[in-house]
Amino acid sequence: MTDSGRPESVPQAPRAEVCETHTAVLFFMGDRAFKVKKPVDLGFLDYTTLAARKVACEREVAVNRRFAPDVYLGLGEVRSPDRETPEPVVVMRRMPADRRLSRLVRTGAPLDDVLRAVARRLATWHAEAPHGRDTDEQGTRDALSARWEASFAQIRAMSGDGSVPDGVPEVERLVRRYLAGREPLFTSRIAQGRVVDGHGDLLAEDIFCLDDGPRVLDCLEFDDRLRYVDGLDDAAFLAMDLEHLGAPDGAAYFLARYSEYSGDPAPPSLWHHYVAYRAFVRAKVSLIQARQGAPGAESASRRLTSTALRHLRTGAVGLTLVGGMPGSGKSTLSGALADRLEATLLSSDRLRKELAGIAPEQSAAAGYGEGLYTREWTRRTYDALLERAAALLASGESVVLDATWSTAQQREAAQRVAEVTSADLVALHCQVPDEVVATRLSSRAPGPSDAGPEIAAAMAAREPAWPEAVTIDTSGRLENATSRALAAVRPWGSGQAPVFRRPYMEPD
Repeated sequence: MTDSGRPESVPQAPRAEVCETHTAVLFFMGDRAFKVKKPVDLGFLDYTTLAARKVACEREVAVNRRFAPDVYLGLGEVRSPDRETPEPVVVMRRMPADRRLSRLVRTGAPLDDVLRAVARRLATWHAEAPHGRDTDEQGTRDALSARWEASFAQIRAMSGDGSVPDGVPEVERLVRRYLAGREPLFTSRIAQGRVVDGHGDLLAEDIFCLDDGPRVLDCLEFDDRLRYVDGLDDAAFLAMDLEHLGAPDGAAYFLARYSEYSGDPAPPSLWHHYVAYRAFVRAKVSLIQARQGAPGAESASRRLTSTALRHLRTGAVGLTLVGGMPGSGKSTLSGALADRLEATLLSSDRLRKELAGIAPEQSAAAGYGEGLYTREWTRRTYDALLERAAALLASGESVVLDATWSTAQQREAAQRVAEVTSADLVALHCQVPDEVVATRLSSRAPGPSDAGPEIAAAMAAREPAWPEAVTIDTSGRLENATSRALAAVRPWGSGQAPVFRRPYMEPD
């Protein structure tokens, strides 16, 4: 009793709760949480024996103490009168449910500070995490391909008759195409030390945003190889989950902050690919949960498959040719398009002068087919242009090539580069009325292009038809021309995933 005679207020302990996943059951009592493994065999893990469950519990404590040492208290036991051997239990501090990242997302709480702290924590661990031959082997292109193919096979097996849910065939096609042309990208990631012993299962539900910093729980423990991942792959898991929870801007912000703190120069295509991979793995898990009777799991699987498909489409590596005669607006359109696509822009005019050892703004004007514009100089320029494009495409960078593309041989050479690098080729042909060309060329300031009205007329007279190219009229507003060009490059329109923009980084 208080001095006033009123009953003294006694703080109430948190209510007891039970939570079930596809692999475990969690009991929450007081300030403790207890996790028991289910005796299940799901193909990718087998907990049907007591020994296997004990090893999994021990492993869970060990790997999670790397991220939250003050949460994972150790191994406990549950004894039953009718069993001689006790059941192993992971014992943890109970975290405050209202500080779950997933709840903060759902309630519309400000996320920037929280996501920045999680990104910094994850990047710090990745910088310190062990890596070596065993981890590197899981970062190869072929290892990632094998994980994708295993998920495809598991989803087909679950259907019974070999059929697959809507969207899965296109996911399979886009995954195989991306991986087929990107081996140099994955080789470079290993060389940079980007493949580490990470978290492996980073979900907003398992992250608690406390005043003294985030607690990241529930590492993947049942297969070390699945925890040996590219750091960006690890981060992409949380980005996928944030998007699934309805926070696509938060997903993009988190990946940008992770890339900033980790100094990661990965191309946006790889960000999208890893988000798609994580979404598809989650779709597979949701199908497993649906077969265990979990309400809403089947619809969740469909949504996650759609997420994977959006990111694979957006992250597809593309080679876009923007051609046309001098004065057609191709260089202006190329710059705007490259910016919207997060692509690398290469210009034949600039490269020609680079090869000649002169500044882009320095004039090299000459008659038609003379000086730097002989057939040999032009061949040399296009060879170098396509060689650089091939290296960028193999490294996961989409490329926009600004050139006239005025011969069938040049266009065929570009087609071969796209085939070798498994890149999507789109050709855009800029055209405007002759009077617009004349006005533009007569008033154009000095720059990389040296072509005047006479050169343009001579080139136009010799230009072959380009039926496979999409005609873009650039005589109007740039935004209108850019929108038409984007529709040709990305015809799925509303299927666009969130844009991932790399943060600015000072050069080394």
